[in-house]
Amino acid sequence: MNTFFSRVLWGIVGVLLIICGIICLAQPAVALTTATLFLGISMMVSGIVDIVIFAKGNNAMFGAGWFLVDGILTVLLSLLILFNQAFTALSLPFIFGMWLMFSGITKFVNSFDLQRMGVRGWGWFTAIGIVLALAGFLSFLKPVASLFALSILTGVLLILQGAASLLRAIFAGRFLGK
Repeated sequence: MNTFFSRVLWGIVGVLLIICGIICLAQPAVALTTATLFLGISMMVSGIVDIVIFAKGNNAMFGAGWFLVDGILTVLLSLLILFNQAFTALSLPFIFGMWLMFSGITKFVNSFDLQRMGVRGWGWFTAIGIVLALAGFLSFLKPVASLFALSILTGVLLILQGAASLLRAIFAGRFLGK
């Protein structure tokens, strides 16, 4: 697996997620009307990139199984969001929370694989994993939150997911054992 290829893919996903997050924060009204589409597309791209990177370099990548699990779960949830819009509109806080919890937990667990391998920077993934999993859990506790708050939360959490992808791009050489 080419480290440059991994960096580029993770960097693109990170930038796209951050842009979607900024749009949600800057224009909450737009975010409210298109939240499911933003979320579904962002999740789909993020999951596909994780699966492609796993397929291209799973033999040389530390913690490759966690990237695959995160990618598959993200793609499955994105398909649910994109192809069942009526259900998604009613259950968006739960679906978003489920994604954040799964993604946060996989990043958290993967960070300890990275620590065992001596990869510097593993603590960033621990911290982001905890924040994402906690945010996902909290979204289950307050599902009736206002739509405005949901668009703000969506923006912030998409930015966090984008930051995690950018960190993957920055530390790609360490994941791939190079």
